[in-house]
Amino acid sequence: MSYAQMPNDLEAFWMPFTANRQFKAAPRLLVSAKDMHYVAADGHKVMDGAAGLWCVNAGHGRQKIVEAVQKQVAELDFAPTFQMGHPKAFEAASRVAALLPGDLDRIFFANSGSEAVDTALKIALAYHRARGEGSRTRLIGRERGYHGVGFGGISVGGIVNNRKFFGGLLTGVDHLPHTHNLEKNAYTKGEPEWGAHLADDLERIVALHDASTIAAVIVEPVAGSTGVLVPPKGYLKRLREICDKYGILLIFDEVITGFGRLGSAFASEHFGVLPDMVTMAKGLTNGVIPMAAVGVREPVFQAFMQGPENAMELFHGYTYSGHPIASAAAIATLDLYREEGLFERAASLAPYFEEAAHALKGLPHVIDIRNIGLVAGIELESRPGKVGARAYESLVKCFEQGLLIRTTGDIIALSPPLIIEKNQIDELFGILSKVLRDID
Repeated sequence: MSYAQMPNDLEAFWMPFTANRQFKAAPRLLVSAKDMHYVAADGHKVMDGAAGLWCVNAGHGRQKIVEAVQKQVAELDFAPTFQMGHPKAFEAASRVAALLPGDLDRIFFANSGSEAVDTALKIALAYHRARGEGSRTRLIGRERGYHGVGFGGISVGGIVNNRKFFGGLLTGVDHLPHTHNLEKNAYTKGEPEWGAHLADDLERIVALHDASTIAAVIVEPVAGSTGVLVPPKGYLKRLREICDKYGILLIFDEVITGFGRLGSAFASEHFGVLPDMVTMAKGLTNGVIPMAAVGVREPVFQAFMQGPENAMELFHGYTYSGHPIASAAAIATLDLYREEGLFERAASLAPYFEEAAHALKGLPHVIDIRNIGLVAGIELESRPGKVGARAYESLVKCFEQGLLIRTTGDIIALSPPLIIEKNQIDELFGILSKVLRDID
């Protein structure tokens, strides 16, 4: 029986971040993928304009990764990393550390971006306690921030619907203001000129709570899931300066921006700002196998390396931290990025992508376009009383016409695999342009 002939028996799977009833009434099923395209259940090809979920940076079905995974499954399917180890986890950690800037040389593995964020927050709290500053328990996030779905991540996150259903969350959390301002920054190409001063709100938060109570600040260098919010020029550097002034750790959530999305290995390199920790996932294994990591600066790591040598330094970890198959996939993925120069390729394509995105200006209901690297956000005017309806209709129509996009509220997010060609950029924006012209 082909996929197209299968009955619409979809009830058992409670789908994440999905309008389940709406989807199951008219499902969009993907059954295979290769390079830049998916194949839908009815056989039509769908260009991947979103790198899956921001993760398939090297394109789909890459043979090098497939073979590495197949070989690893046959050789060593699982090995514990609690008091034991296996070579691939150490090799993967060394390879990731070599890509990170500065002295972000210590790698703690997890399985998802959510786990990486909770890991980083726990390391921050434990770090200050290890240094005798156990009063530093407060965590600072940012409005409209997305840091996964663990209780730590949604506590420091700032997307309302991700928070409001789940009670009081972690105590002692505060939030910086977001940097999105249509009046000042609409249709900016790259980093906006206005808004660096918003980082100074951290000074207000320090004055309110006292620096001796604050452990860490966590931000996405580019906020992705909330609709591609690019930091104003100088904003991230100012956050770094204030954190240094008060002994606060700075965490960059690079689950989306890591592994070439902005044309460099990490956004911290792109913006020239060295955080104390970096969270990563998605592009680490090209989306093939779940894997995440936290890159930690050497002084933070060394703060834990005290006391008896037989004592565990950090009481934290996951059964699948550094899983053999995930490690093999990560190594093969990093090889592919290097061999094909995909980060450099993304940087070279970024200006062409930028011009194609901004060519949508003036289309019906488009109120802003913003971009950096190979990522763009197209903001649509909301229908009265129906926020998100116009973007969702665009998603459905794009899928029907052979293009996968991401939407959040009434914002369309585009982040194609880094292997995209110029003619495919033209095709992507051509489909989107036609759809936007037809949406009321």
